[in-house]
Amino acid sequence: MSSMWKGGNKDNNDQLTSEPPNPIPHDDGASRSSRRSYEPSRRSEEPNERTRLLDRQRPPPNQDGYLDPDDPAVSPYNLWTVRAMRYLTILFLVITFLWWVLLLVSIFVSPPGLHTRGSGFFDFAYTCLSIGNLLVVTVFFITPAKGLRITTAIIAVLLAIDMILILAVPRIRLEEGWVGIASVVWAFIMAVWCILTDRVVAYGKKEEEERLTGRAETRRTLKEWVAVLVATILTVIFIVIVILMTGTLGMRARDATLKMYGDRILVDGDKYAVHFACVGNATETDGSKDPTIILEAGEEPLEYDFEHWAYSAYKNGTISRYCYWDRPGYAFSDNAPSPHSAGMSADALSEALARAGEEGPWILVSAGYGSIVSRIFGSRHLKQVTGIMMIDPLHEDLLHRIGSPGRGFLLWAWGIISPLGTVRLAGALFKARTREDRVYGRNAYQSGKFIKAQLQENLVANSFTKNEVSSARSIQSTNTPLVVVSSGIQVRKDSEWERKQKDLSTMTDNLVSWDVVNKAPHQVWDTLDGRNVMEKRLKQLVKASFKVKTEAEAEVEEE
Repeated sequence: MSSMWKGGNKDNNDQLTSEPPNPIPHDDGASRSSRRSYEPSRRSEEPNERTRLLDRQRPPPNQDGYLDPDDPAVSPYNLWTVRAMRYLTILFLVITFLWWVLLLVSIFVSPPGLHTRGSGFFDFAYTCLSIGNLLVVTVFFITPAKGLRITTAIIAVLLAIDMILILAVPRIRLEEGWVGIASVVWAFIMAVWCILTDRVVAYGKKEEEERLTGRAETRRTLKEWVAVLVATILTVIFIVIVILMTGTLGMRARDATLKMYGDRILVDGDKYAVHFACVGNATETDGSKDPTIILEAGEEPLEYDFEHWAYSAYKNGTISRYCYWDRPGYAFSDNAPSPHSAGMSADALSEALARAGEEGPWILVSAGYGSIVSRIFGSRHLKQVTGIMMIDPLHEDLLHRIGSPGRGFLLWAWGIISPLGTVRLAGALFKARTREDRVYGRNAYQSGKFIKAQLQENLVANSFTKNEVSSARSIQSTNTPLVVVSSGIQVRKDSEWERKQKDLSTMTDNLVSWDVVNKAPHQVWDTLDGRNVMEKRLKQLVKASFKVKTEAEAEVEEE
């Protein structure tokens, strides 16, 4: 990038030549002021990458052979290398923005080939970081600073650590997929590019100042100092963000070591896997196969406490066998492509049961929103489902409560900042939260996967899901034994909830029992009375299912 003047010497008539004489020292202010008498036409606006290159054969106007340091012609843009890097930076910014838009859309609707088994918030966060770095170097392109290069280098090192974590931990690598890997690699490359660009501009600035003014300028204007300060503050913020993301990745790597009971089963054309497990062995009573209980979680991962109640019922001999699974995005299951409705979850459960070799008869036990999934599943397996038990279930007419736009926006915003993991990191560092707490326990709601699952439920609650469950009710078998257990607290404080609970108790003509458990919250099993009532009614439901099955078999024999 170096350049030289060509020509002869200066004669007695002070004719300018192409080789400047020894420069006058720039140490005092008087000397600098004396060189401000160049033509007003030279004081044009500051040059940029589109400004015409300085004619290197044009002689400087001052008697010492140099331009004034404040002359707009003294600019690193005089170098083709600097201009090319500016154009490339803008090109990279455009490419990154287009990728950012694609990832934003994929949160709501997964384009073919772009679905990841994870939440999709991490790759979006890395792309936001890339845009931030490129914007800083673009806006403050002409004001290079050593501090800026140092802070960006720290970002690059942290991103390199993130790359290693994602690639080295199999579970994280599987969840992030090629989209997440490409996003973090691109973020790292862009950080390195920003360092290189700033260094080249600094070198070009120094070279042009030495060539055109006689020495490299060490002073900065107030505008330049403000630019350096703002750019440094922004990159320091980026450092904090990457540190938090790296900590969250490390915590995810730790959580990936948590062992689970059961297996992950690929569903939906092997696009994602769901966790499925069974407890107990298939037995027979009076020559008939005992029904298997299929558990469906409510608004929280099933393993947290709902499955503990089922295990207690199993140990007490109330049931001989039960199976449970995690809906997509919950606990050990992967996230499903968007959009994802309750009916799609029911289909995923059907496929998981088939691949696991499970056959009916089944009794469906569900809670809250999970009752929507169970009802759809039951309507699609009328012959295999011999009983339905719903615990404080959500009515289809109340789906608008989880499908409100305000709730959806909050879930999206919470998901966007979830890669920072501030609350999860604080819980691990200061409250001794365990892997179990984060994967399926009290802090599971903070994970990106869980937030994505909740967002998916929100987006289609009033459309796909409501239509699916309405259709399910119209084709539900009327002789299927039914048990409804409601929360006394919910019923007392919400009259509409009470009316809808009563309506659900009429879902079939074979109601075994509808109980309202006093002092029980929405999670009825959290109270001793709630657990006792649930176990008692489940035992009655098992007996009723045998009766229905016997009657059905008798009808078949008569035909």
